[in-house]
Amino acid sequence: MSDRPDKWSDWPAGTGRLVLAECDSTMDETLRRAGDLAAPAWIMALRQTTGRGRRGRRWHDPEGNFAATLLLRPGMPPPERALHSFIAALALHDALARATGMSARFTLKWPNDVLLDGRKLAGILLESRGDLLLIGIGVNLSGAPDPAALPAGALAPVALAPATGCRIGPGEFLDLLAPAFARHAAGFAAHGFAPIRRAWLARAAHLGGEVAVQAGNARLTGRFETLDEHGALVLDTGAGLRRIAAGEVFFTGREGS
Repeated sequence: MSDRPDKWSDWPAGTGRLVLAECDSTMDETLRRAGDLAAPAWIMALRQTTGRGRRGRRWHDPEGNFAATLLLRPGMPPPERALHSFIAALALHDALARATGMSARFTLKWPNDVLLDGRKLAGILLESRGDLLLIGIGVNLSGAPDPAALPAGALAPVALAPATGCRIGPGEFLDLLAPAFARHAAGFAAHGFAPIRRAWLARAAHLGGEVAVQAGNARLTGRFETLDEHGALVLDTGAGLRRIAAGEVFFTGREGS
């Protein structure tokens, strides 16, 4: 199969693309090559040997899954850079919906996961290094990791092909993801975070539902009310609203309506 099939031919102008047979981590490989690359640029590996997720956790990457990093030089302060995780999540949702025609089955989990039928399908990792922003994305296209290998309390994993019948290769998926990201990034540049926030909330998992949030050493529980204008999760603890800029969400009760 061609790496750039005609049916996904809307690759964004001015965006680089490098596909590797294998690397240790697309994040690390992108950082090593950053001095020779004009941004934006995608680096995708057909196989990662030591992929990583948030908090230094290992990212399990069976053959046929998607692993890529987008290199950006956004020229903005760190708080605005961090909002690119929401842009990436919306792009993933768009790409998955287009590939499968099953938009309603995909939801977004704060701060940076994509779910399929409530199980983890994809993750996003942001790293800033000087003027660089690296956005790492992993998607279980063909296979999911063994749940026993995941941290306690982690959401059950799921893979796209067995769950939906949609069999799409990593290169073909990149042809969907890159244009979707470029569209949302252009909207962010033109109109700010507000439209991104609204679109993310329309796809949010457990909005209005009971959740627990591990924020540093504190564990808070309450109702997931909304996102604020800076992307922080707003939690109604029963004793007032708390805004949480960084943390990990666990679903503890029924989902809101």
